[in-house]
Amino acid sequence: MQNTKDAGGTVRLKRPDVQISVQNFGPIAHADIALRPLTVFVGESNTGKTYLAALIYALHQNFEGLTRFPRLHQTIFLMTGRYRWPRGRPDIQACLEERQDVLEKLNVPGKPFKFSDLPQSLRAQLQRNLDNSESLDDPLKRCFDIESISELIRSTSGSPHNEMAATLEVREDKQTCWTFNMRNCEAETTVNGHVDENTVLLSAQELAGREILDFGEFMRLLRVYRGEIAEAYYLPAARSGIMQSHRVIARSLVKSATRVGVDRFREIPTFSGMVADFLEQIIGYEDRNGDWDEMTSIANLLEMEVLRGKIEVKRAVAEGYPEFLYRPKDTARPLRMSQSSSMVSELAPLALFLRGIVRSGDLLIIEEPESHLHPGAQTAIALTLARLVRAGVRVVVTTHSSWFLQQIANLIREGEVNRLENGMPASADWFWKEDVGAWWFHRDKPVTEIPFDLIDGIEPRDFGDVAEILYNRSVTLQEKLVKRTGERREIE
Repeated sequence: MQNTKDAGGTVRLKRPDVQISVQNFGPIAHADIALRPLTVFVGESNTGKTYLAALIYALHQNFEGLTRFPRLHQTIFLMTGRYRWPRGRPDIQACLEERQDVLEKLNVPGKPFKFSDLPQSLRAQLQRNLDNSESLDDPLKRCFDIESISELIRSTSGSPHNEMAATLEVREDKQTCWTFNMRNCEAETTVNGHVDENTVLLSAQELAGREILDFGEFMRLLRVYRGEIAEAYYLPAARSGIMQSHRVIARSLVKSATRVGVDRFREIPTFSGMVADFLEQIIGYEDRNGDWDEMTSIANLLEMEVLRGKIEVKRAVAEGYPEFLYRPKDTARPLRMSQSSSMVSELAPLALFLRGIVRSGDLLIIEEPESHLHPGAQTAIALTLARLVRAGVRVVVTTHSSWFLQQIANLIREGEVNRLENGMPASADWFWKEDVGAWWFHRDKPVTEIPFDLIDGIEPRDFGDVAEILYNRSVTLQEKLVKRTGERREIE
């Protein structure tokens, strides 16, 4: 995987292109989404924005990242068990011959190591894993907190559609690396996947200047590439309440886990997978031990410019659950989350994740980052997301905020001015227009892309319709008031 330089000269990891398509999925009639460095879902409530964000999270978790090769960690595990220690296996001679063939292909100067260079038996095993009908069932059931995949089939006016479909395609340099398809009709789920034979596992550049001495060195090189596989993190809309009550939730879960607790709580409500993961990350949170990196810098700017204070972590020795405190600027005593503003409890998880969890190359999904924020703070969050994109984080957000979208559009304009003037950006607060994909979710209609417009930005048309309706209503009421009170003011 080659690296590229942005307009500021910073080397960034080049990601493959990811296309996700769904049909009759939850509230969504049809959507065909291209993930960008920043992907924005906007539209009315109950139109499927969270559904699609959750699907992206589930796919990412299932395939160990949306990279040029699916489930690479699983591949390394299979190869290690099959070829590093073949002794005692009934097919030891075949294993040794396959291992030798792999090493010979690795040692061809200037030649990349492709999927087709893996032994046929291993490729067949990986293909069977992709074609396993249960491969995506469990991640989807977990993320959507459902008992059957058929619950995801779209229904309208009480009439369910017969079939739900989802397709994932990963491309690099205009070539398809791999695909995955899933269909569900009533209670039956079918899946199939395909890895292109020419998909590169290790490029000629990655192999250049290296002498492959044994199979262990090959495994080490693959593990270096494994380090490029991104993790996915999801900040749910419920994060504010979780931040204020996570210690109570943790105590309750531990108590209900005992036999007495099980008898008392026979039917315990369950979390969605994203909320459960978020809660687990908060309960087990650890800072990076004071390490200073780009993510820490972005978190500090968020605290300084928006929160106007610091998020502190205090871990009680007795129970081990962290307590998160907010210390306003120039204040001696920190506040508990329950004592701080809703803005603080909404943004504290983002600051914490940047300080201790998220790294360059990861996927970060945020539901409604503008929740409980003043318009000025909403525009400031857009700056934070621009910095994350420049730092190599892929971001997906759902939003209802016109202020947020207008700021995103301004940051695109900033980037385009930089590009036209060939100037060095003074900060990381900008996008190129190809960095951002905005998608408009409609009720009972296909999801459509909102192309960036120099004048209109990336706002959906219905935002303007609402503003016009409000304005016309305002003018009508003002005129009535003038007639009845005799007070005359110029109405533009």
